[in-house]
Amino acid sequence: MAKVWFITGVSSGLGQALATALLSKGHKVAGTFRKEEQASGFSLKHDQNALGLVVDVTNEGQVKEGIQKAIERFGTIDVLVNNAGFGMIGGIEELTMEEARQQMETNFFGALAVTKEVLPIMRQNKSGRIVQLSSVAGFRASAGFGLYNASKFALEGFSEALALEVAPFNIVVTIVEPGPFRTEFAGSSVRLPQQKLEEYNGTPVAGMYSYIDRANGAQEGDPVKAADVIKNFVEQGKKELRLPLGKTAVDAIKLKLATVQREVAANEALSLSTHFEK
Repeated sequence: MAKVWFITGVSSGLGQALATALLSKGHKVAGTFRKEEQASGFSLKHDQNALGLVVDVTNEGQVKEGIQKAIERFGTIDVLVNNAGFGMIGGIEELTMEEARQQMETNFFGALAVTKEVLPIMRQNKSGRIVQLSSVAGFRASAGFGLYNASKFALEGFSEALALEVAPFNIVVTIVEPGPFRTEFAGSSVRLPQQKLEEYNGTPVAGMYSYIDRANGAQEGDPVKAADVIKNFVEQGKKELRLPLGKTAVDAIKLKLATVQREVAANEALSLSTHFEK
């Protein structure tokens, strides 16, 4: 059954691949872009089933207007995909507060704003699916990736709570956690700090800079295959909260779970010793 999907950030990468996969199967897609020529081109290319919208997810007015236009065109929104975002590379000490806020504004507050605007529609429909494009970096942190980690950890935290809050309305939340995929994430979608501190040369922070330089175009993941997995996951009505994508993501998540389990066990006696005595 064809559904109406609202996807942020469809100009490239996974968002573009997902929009293409959905439209090829007869779904309707409202997709957001940052440039008018991209939005109009999307609408023209896919005829009546596609609507390109100029929306900066950090602009609440544009978010409201974009969603209203999607409703006017398609009547409803069945699936929301919060995909818009970028990666900020750099050591915590290197990044300015402004750079930190920009990261959080797009990856966290942008997704939050879009989600809040769509929820009343889904509640009225008594059904819906919200797909949050997180990352393996939203589950496991890495040196040199701290602010990106923070933005995705925040996304996952509010999404876990949201899943519990909206379940009574038959709304399902899915957190997608890709590893490295051949998108523009390590290219045009990555940002570097205004300053780099030489004190971090030879440290894991420097290793992250080196990794990003090497990774662009050589990542293990195929975004077309990832798009098909997400589409099929939703179409089949799967309800697991988390959907890791790729071997790197699965391995990293398993490793962290094992590490946390060991650390909890090692300190369990200390933890339990803090109770009031009866």
